[in-house]
Amino acid sequence: MTDGSPSWSLQTEGRCSLRKAVHRDQQLRRHFNFSVPGLQWAGSFHKSAWQRLSNHAPPYGWEGMPVNVVRSSLALLNSPVSSVLFERPHEAQCVRCAVVGNGGILRGSKQGHAIDSHDLVFRVNGAVTTRFADDVGTKTSFYGFTTNTMKHSLILYYEEGFTQVPQGPEVRYIFIPSDLRDYVMMTAAIQGLTVTSGEDAGDRPWRYFGFKPPEYFKMIHPDFITYVTQRFLKSPLQRYRTGHLYMPSTGALMLMLALHTCDQVSAYGFITSNYADFSDHYYDSVKRPLVFFANHDLKMESWLWDVLDHKQVLRLYKRTGGS
Repeated sequence: MTDGSPSWSLQTEGRCSLRKAVHRDQQLRRHFNFSVPGLQWAGSFHKSAWQRLSNHAPPYGWEGMPVNVVRSSLALLNSPVSSVLFERPHEAQCVRCAVVGNGGILRGSKQGHAIDSHDLVFRVNGAVTTRFADDVGTKTSFYGFTTNTMKHSLILYYEEGFTQVPQGPEVRYIFIPSDLRDYVMMTAAIQGLTVTSGEDAGDRPWRYFGFKPPEYFKMIHPDFITYVTQRFLKSPLQRYRTGHLYMPSTGALMLMLALHTCDQVSAYGFITSNYADFSDHYYDSVKRPLVFFANHDLKMESWLWDVLDHKQVLRLYKRTGGS
């Protein structure tokens, strides 16, 4: 991982690129490094990568994982587009992305049309769209998750309408490698096979994702998670006894991935300073307060989104009042 200014030229950036806002701000230039790989792919696995990343526990590396499982899993990400999030139809296109969190701020927001008007839409975890199209839209380009958060969401929010993960011909799936099971699940999904080992043994991934070729599956790079944590979300929670549990939230990683890939990014349903005015999720049948746990620092994330919004790197949806 390098340290310094982003490795790109303003001459090659589109007129709408958020990178111009980064370039204009000295503080942001010290934090952003657009050369850090966002995704793993077949070429990510080699001897030196294994020697380095096997010394770091997930999600920051491969410590404790069988080398053959990691190697064989990443070898399946061998499509010409596996190393990139998306291909641009033409170089000058301004790619506008919406990243949709599940915060209660979206209930009654009537932001569905605005969200769906973006070129690409990211959703995460319990991404309920049934009955909430007016507020959150229906378009999904990328669905981001860990195997654990996906399966828990299908259980916890089933009664609220999350009966299956987003599916359709345009949906790509972004795994966050928080555990060995993410590599195992992705391998079975690409191969169209039942999971044969581990906590998810017996799972049939096509029930979640359908049958899709390798280019529909992405996996975030451990180096990117390390970079986001160290440069943007280095939380005091890491110093506590439970610090080994800490990592950026699923929504934070999706939003940061979009900021390092898209030209314009809008964030909807993310925590804002008046989070207490709203329910935890927009699909909650009764109002529930947001609960903070040791594995994420949502207050630090809220501060970061506010700073990036103020500096015009992203557009953060805010509103007053409660729901």
